[in-house]
Amino acid sequence: MITHARLSARIEMQTQRVLAIALVVAGVGLIIMGSRAANSFNSQISRLFTGSATDRAIWLTICGVIAIFAGASVAYRTSRD
Repeated sequence: MITHARLSARIEMQTQRVLAIALVVAGVGLIIMGSRAANSFNSQISRLFTGSATDRAIWLTICGVIAIFAGASVAYRTSRD
């Protein structure tokens, strides 16, 4: 028989797994958006004058990488429990 404590622990673990998957998926989406923004016309013009992509492209990529690392760390901690 499953006790209340074990059931709530299972629900919490499943919630953490869903959160981890959502963070990884969001991170991949942000990296894709950052890549597209880096290849946009505005970014090419910015690269022409400044030598780097637009701030938007850079921030989307950075946030995507952070989200993937956060999701992976939550997934790793959940799998260890």
